[in-house]
Amino acid sequence: MTEENQEITVRGTRRSMEGTVVSDKGEKTIIVQVERTTRHSLYHKIIRKRKKYHVHDEANQAKVGDKVEIMGTRPLSKLKRWRLVRIIEATPVA
Repeated sequence: MTEENQEITVRGTRRSMEGTVVSDKGEKTIIVQVERTTRHSLYHKIIRKRKKYHVHDEANQAKVGDKVEIMGTRPLSKLKRWRLVRIIEATPVA
């Protein structure tokens, strides 16, 4: 065996983000809103931008209002390219 064959291939790092669950109506699917801040190119004002992602939730464990961490994955359906990693902060049940 050569040294090249003995090297362990390391999987590339995948993009992860934190956001808030805004919908859990789908079967094994949640919609997560991710908010980020950016500076306006001309006026230099800090503005908030929001984007929604369809996320795969295998166990249907996330509920609306939960703060979650999501990670990029292979395409799972037409819109789902993210999966749920963990629930950071659960919404208190009233």
